[in-house]
Amino acid sequence: MKRKKRISLLRSVSLLSALALAACSDDGGAGQGQGNSQEVMTISFYSADPSPNWNNMQDAVGRKLTEKTGVSVKAEFAVDNSNQKLPLMVASGEYPDLVFAKGDANLFVDAGAFIDLTELIEQHAPNLKKVYGEYMNRLKWSNEDEAIYVLPTLNAVGHEPFDAGGTFQIQHEVLKELGYPQLKTVKDYENALKQYYENHPVIDGQPTIPLTLNADGWRIMISVTNPAFIATGASDDGEYYIDPKTYEAKLHYKRPEEKDYFRWLNHMNDIGLLDKEAFVQKTDQYEAKISSGRVLGLIDADWGFGNATNALRKAGKENRTYARFPIQLDETTKDASFQSAGYAAGWGVGITTSAKDPVRIIRFLDYLASEEGQILNNWGIEGEHYHVVDGKRVIPEDIQERKINDSANFTKETGIGLYYSLSARYGDGVKDSTGNYFTTNYPEQIKENYTPSAKATLKAYGVEMWKDLWPKADQFEEKPWGAAYNIPVPADSNVNITYKKVEEITRKRIPEIILADPAKFDQLYDRFIQELNEAGAEKMEQEYSEIVRQRVKLWNG
Repeated sequence: MKRKKRISLLRSVSLLSALALAACSDDGGAGQGQGNSQEVMTISFYSADPSPNWNNMQDAVGRKLTEKTGVSVKAEFAVDNSNQKLPLMVASGEYPDLVFAKGDANLFVDAGAFIDLTELIEQHAPNLKKVYGEYMNRLKWSNEDEAIYVLPTLNAVGHEPFDAGGTFQIQHEVLKELGYPQLKTVKDYENALKQYYENHPVIDGQPTIPLTLNADGWRIMISVTNPAFIATGASDDGEYYIDPKTYEAKLHYKRPEEKDYFRWLNHMNDIGLLDKEAFVQKTDQYEAKISSGRVLGLIDADWGFGNATNALRKAGKENRTYARFPIQLDETTKDASFQSAGYAAGWGVGITTSAKDPVRIIRFLDYLASEEGQILNNWGIEGEHYHVVDGKRVIPEDIQERKINDSANFTKETGIGLYYSLSARYGDGVKDSTGNYFTTNYPEQIKENYTPSAKATLKAYGVEMWKDLWPKADQFEEKPWGAAYNIPVPADSNVNITYKKVEEITRKRIPEIILADPAKFDQLYDRFIQELNEAGAEKMEQEYSEIVRQRVKLWNG
């Protein structure tokens, strides 16, 4: 494996040297746009993330990017959030110029398919260097191979989330009728849903659903399994819980606290408060139920049901949209959603060995990372999507209304936010050279966009924003490993092989456990853990623990 990486590195260096000598443009234009002096170049791009609103760069931002850079992107996206095409691509040895591989970049690195970007960045990408800044060290692949194969794009640099997307959601109308009760534990949450359901078994002529979940494919993690660690005081490290002192990794389901969380879901099913279709419905059915206004509670991130929220607002049912709370299993823990991972680096784009002009590609990515490029991608075009008033960028009311209530069409037409996965960017809370925020998510804008019901709910709980309800980042120590799910794992590692088995077992057994007779819960859960271990989970955990420790060593010396 190391021999293959060294060969790849030598090949990449030779390729870069030749391209650097052949490059016809000087470096002075990096990040400033080269469209007027060069023929338009088309970059092929594959993303393992879907992008349903992609418009072949025929949106306003896309056209402006081509005008500024002389580059067009011909893209293909996974349609089902599946990474199935990536191994096939590697096996064929035929690649697009750019690949966003999510958590499978290791496939390309181990195959020698991604080139080392270190010299490209140094020579042609001042804006990338500026954005990553002190975190350039976190771009290194490993302790053994310090090449930069991936430009992290999923995680924004300097990001300070101003609001909480939440996990435990409950209708504003429920809270209003119940006099805005205290909601700290799952029992508080359960009581609120139960009381309102008893008072209103039917809503708009349809049976009321107290609580539903989305277990459709990968979404089972967001709505069913991840909430088990969120509600028991652990922060997000993917499928693992990392001991903060020893860096020992174990499947988070093995924590006794999480067993009790699933016991609570089993109880919710037993007393008739959990949607009977929760584990068989598809996402469109899930969204349709929410859009009807008859679902009182959800356990999901806000982005997981955004289409349904928009539909409720359009239908004049904004009182049936949702408030969110940092609910815990009991009062002995606190929601660690805002525990800092520092800059987590992680998933991003790699330039493949098939790319004929890596220099021009990196200069395109560098423009996207420039101040001008980031403002374009976040805000759109001045005069069309925002105005500058007294030195401040302002989004007109009609544009803001479309962003909220017609988001899909607005994104497809404007291209705002469509190019995030291609390059480095600053996150919420970072200001540009004019004193404006790079992103459109900042406190004043967020509060302005709250619905009347949301404002009433927040006022009733004595806060201005949802995040004010959550424990703040300074209540936790920063995680020296970042976010464990971002750590690359060698493609042929036992970790990857075993994880597929673990994932299959978990997605089958957890729904069975939740829907079982409560008298059988302990027996079934213990059997679930035994089945994981029989599939090799313990060896996988040991190997993953060492991977985490190596990450700590790489990042912290």
